[in-house]
Amino acid sequence: MQFENRDISWININGRVLPEAVDTQNPLIEKIKFLGIFSNNRDEFFRVRIATLRRMINIAPKGSKQKKSLSEELESILKVVEYQEKAYTAAFIKILKELKKENIFLVNETELTESQGDFVKEYFKTKVRPYLFPIMIDYFETGQVLNDTTIYLAVNLSDNDKRKKERHVLIEVPSEAPRFLKLHSEDENVYFMFLEDVIRYNLSDLFSIWDYDNISAHIIKFTRDSELDIDNDVSKSFLEIMEESVKKRKKGIPVRFIYDRTIPSALLEKIIKKLNFTTKNYQLRGGGRYHNFKDLMSFPSLKEELMFKKQDSFRHKDLVENDSIFKVLRKKDVLLHFPYHSFDPIIDFIREASIDPKVKSIKMTFYRAAKHSLAMNALINAARNGKHVTVFMELQARVDEQAKILWTQKLQSEGVKVLPTIPGMKVHAKLIIIRYKEAGKNFFFSNISTGNFNESTARVYSDLSLLTANQDIGHDVYNFFELIESRYRPPEFRLSYVSPFHIRSFFDEKLEREIKNYKEGKEAWVILKLNSLADKEIAFKIKQTASEGVKIDMIIRGINIMPTNVPNETENINAFSIVGRFLEHSRIFIFANGGNPEYYFGSADLMSRNLDHRFEIICPILDKDIKEEVMQTIKLQQNDTEKYRSLNYGEVNKYTRRRSQFPHLNSQTAIYEYLKNKNS
Repeated sequence: MQFENRDISWININGRVLPEAVDTQNPLIEKIKFLGIFSNNRDEFFRVRIATLRRMINIAPKGSKQKKSLSEELESILKVVEYQEKAYTAAFIKILKELKKENIFLVNETELTESQGDFVKEYFKTKVRPYLFPIMIDYFETGQVLNDTTIYLAVNLSDNDKRKKERHVLIEVPSEAPRFLKLHSEDENVYFMFLEDVIRYNLSDLFSIWDYDNISAHIIKFTRDSELDIDNDVSKSFLEIMEESVKKRKKGIPVRFIYDRTIPSALLEKIIKKLNFTTKNYQLRGGGRYHNFKDLMSFPSLKEELMFKKQDSFRHKDLVENDSIFKVLRKKDVLLHFPYHSFDPIIDFIREASIDPKVKSIKMTFYRAAKHSLAMNALINAARNGKHVTVFMELQARVDEQAKILWTQKLQSEGVKVLPTIPGMKVHAKLIIIRYKEAGKNFFFSNISTGNFNESTARVYSDLSLLTANQDIGHDVYNFFELIESRYRPPEFRLSYVSPFHIRSFFDEKLEREIKNYKEGKEAWVILKLNSLADKEIAFKIKQTASEGVKIDMIIRGINIMPTNVPNETENINAFSIVGRFLEHSRIFIFANGGNPEYYFGSADLMSRNLDHRFEIICPILDKDIKEEVMQTIKLQQNDTEKYRSLNYGEVNKYTRRRSQFPHLNSQTAIYEYLKNKNS
């Protein structure tokens, strides 16, 4: 059986996101935000996968089969991207028309009334102008670094009589100001404009000292290779190495350059030359007036009725505010479902540990962290209270390295022990372990999560987070930290499975047992909920299990290389995705086990990087009530009639109204109602 191309599968994620921007069930402003998600995903794809392919093509021997194959693969991917771009443009135009029907109008700098113009001038003067630092292109050194996370206005200044020399200027559109400005209105209509149009409206004032007749401005945007070039200099700390690597990445090879196609050719050519681009490269593409649509994710809340109905998170009924979480956990485990449950108990868990005199140490991992992290501040407070606080900060995690470098420096200055990153091996597990001294013995309180300890993403990512006083799990989590601290022989794990040591064999053993049980006439089935399935060895084992007769359901948000529901090969495997208001991020693994189902969850996806090149952990769910709760959420997703997307062979991303025991079921809404009712 031939597996699907990994990169085509990745870009197909956007093929599931884009229909949400035209789905009539979604409120209008939420549709706009899906356009932003699409754009953000596309930028990430170019920074990571397209950049990787380009590197591989560049190092492949000239004229080799490998170079030819990689070039053909790149061409196929870019065709899919081009198709999606056209669909995206059509969706954006459609949404602008829908906005007009709601009396919401996007206006540019040429369409302002006198009073709106006065407002925009004042706004520019106080909120935008202080952040503008024009760059004279003629004096710009070839290859000099520009910011690839924002957009620039390429400004052309000229005179009618041509007595003055034309000037060319770059202006970075500042991230310090919102991308969208709501304007004052003299009627019942709502008007808004892009920040770059605010700047365009004020260009004559900005360049008044030169007194040019004509000033035009055109958007440009480029994307760089995001790979970090990590130096192995043993004389430096890894923090120093990472700081230097982040700075080097600003000079990464450009992989994409898009621009307003109305830009004067002389100006475009000058920019291309100064930035070391070449028009022969595939990444050069002319486009429309506006770019960097990822900012649509933060589109303003212009009308409440055009947004999702407010759905506040609620506190888990067993974790009463201001009561001891430790006392609760001595009696039972507690599973939090984000974003339905409040993230507050995680902060309270750390806070309680910081003031309890019997707590001796707190250890925690961070893969990504909020810019203004309450969890970090709670750990700092614990250190100030005399607790031994240890943090593993994964500096190699892409995107927010700079923020984590700053947090690392802050934690260290407050007496927190920050474990150094392990070169070549990322720590992806999300864990907290609290060591409590009781009658001279250690007692552990643990937290195992599928998602990051990040208050911001916990509002939009669907994740599980288990709080437990189970001492076997506590032993495993404590030993996980011993492993990444000592980095020697892996310690013993009682109930949990840790990569890169055990998770491959875990799946082999569990799937082999299901095959055996099926052949013996026992109950045999598998449910896998994942972000991605991209490891061929595991995929082949799943296929083998299904070919023996075991039914397998896979809920996969992202990459899926397995062609499922293929006659005579994988007809026993059903794969689907849920794309909705929240990003499905949890990893859950359930095995029938002959009628006594086993439940596991953790941080690992079924990708080679997670299984072989990361420290991950998979833990069991032992509480009977929690198992039933997890299964109920799975069943709701299996019966979704509104946000269910097939990933099966021949119908990838197919969006159909499915037959279900429920006539109209949005699983994310249903899970919210189920957990809320259970909580009351």
